[in-house]
Amino acid sequence: MITTLLAIEGVAKFGAAVGAGLAAIGAGIGIGKIGGSAMDAMARQPEVIGKLMTNMIIAAALIEGVALFAAVIAFMCL
Repeated sequence: MITTLLAIEGVAKFGAAVGAGLAAIGAGIGIGKIGGSAMDAMARQPEVIGKLMTNMIIAAALIEGVALFAAVIAFMCL
């Protein structure tokens, strides 16, 4: 009985860790794509760098917010 409960708790912790890890990986990929696309756009049209940087930072912040919520929800599942 106790070993079953400990096994279930271990699986839950592993699942939370995997969920938080996937959220971090997804955020990293998303921010990387934003940065790469922004650099391409800046190289093509240097006159819009200011506006582009503002939009890029806002998008990156939104992605980080979603990743943070995903990690919090993963750990709340414990």
